[in-house]
Amino acid sequence: MANNTNKSIYLIPVMLCFFCMGFVDLVGIASNYVKEDLGLSDSVANIFPSLVFFWFLIFSVPTGMLMNKIGRKNTVLLSLVVTVVSLLIPLFGNSFSVMLVAFSLLGIGNALMQTSINPLAMLIIGDKNLASTLTFGQFVKAIASFLAPYLAMWGATQVIPSFGYDWRVLFMIYFIVGLLSAALLWATPIQEELPTGKSSSFVDCLHLLSKPIVLLSFLAIMCHVGIDVGTNTTAPKLLMERVGMTLNEAAFATSLYFIFRTIGALTGSFFLRVMKTRWFFMISVVLMAASMILMFSGQTKMVLYVAIALVGYGNSNIFSMAFSEALLSVPDKQNEVSGLMIMGLFGGTVFPLIMGFMSDAMGQAGAVAVMAVGVIYLFTYIKQVKN
Repeated sequence: MANNTNKSIYLIPVMLCFFCMGFVDLVGIASNYVKEDLGLSDSVANIFPSLVFFWFLIFSVPTGMLMNKIGRKNTVLLSLVVTVVSLLIPLFGNSFSVMLVAFSLLGIGNALMQTSINPLAMLIIGDKNLASTLTFGQFVKAIASFLAPYLAMWGATQVIPSFGYDWRVLFMIYFIVGLLSAALLWATPIQEELPTGKSSSFVDCLHLLSKPIVLLSFLAIMCHVGIDVGTNTTAPKLLMERVGMTLNEAAFATSLYFIFRTIGALTGSFFLRVMKTRWFFMISVVLMAASMILMFSGQTKMVLYVAIALVGYGNSNIFSMAFSEALLSVPDKQNEVSGLMIMGLFGGTVFPLIMGFMSDAMGQAGAVAVMAVGVIYLFTYIKQVKN
């Protein structure tokens, strides 16, 4: 483990990797632009965010096993390579097939990264204040998330030299940042010891779900990311449907969500040090429940903005609290547990698909109803959070 002198220095490249982790959230605003460019329905356009998070189901557990063989740092580096390739592809076109390939690679890279970056951070910081450290990482991640809609709007409305009028400029900017992040992490000497003894098999990893806290935390993360991706894609559509905004105007809703997620993650890293985790979790879920009510019934821009802000703040710390509960419950299998928890991000596939069909059938209120089911489950998880 890194000593105390080097600890803060080593966290710098790791936190930049958390920023790169936020690239996955561009799928929300990107899917809306692709929908408009190609004239797609909600159910078809929602294939893109669903496809991104589908790969978490396939790659998360194998990535936990891969970390045991090549180490956490090398696994993060591999994830950055896949991510930068995914960001390069859309610069050559935005056809349906091209975007499918790009979003697939983005999902694979993010599955590798999210599985390995949290254990890497734990390697540096240790067990103490793990939840608050992961929450600060989520704050850094959220910065990339809320910048994406602004970059897309800028590219769609301004002349970009040698690039034209195109929202895809955000891929080019994040591609450059991804390269810099990979170079900085590669140059950072982080010492780690690979696990000894018999390696865990895929079945061994899945068997950890037999532990109640691991299974319930897995489901909590599924709901968290389903609500996250769902709000990311649905917020602009709510404003377009009920207030009559254009896509470029409504894209601010996605940024508003991530602005409050960023504020929530930043303040959450403080509150989790001075407040009981269970109380903070409860407050977060209550805010999300209030948001669902306002989203379902709100008909004015201000009410919908308040709803989006509430779910942004409330959902900002759910992941780090549920993740740390699971990770600390099985200290000798942290890589494997990390893989299982990140597999829970498959909720980002399940929720948008159902929401797409519901919104086609009954408008965006149907999509909100699906997210509300996730909030109800999080209420049941409160009793699992330790004091």
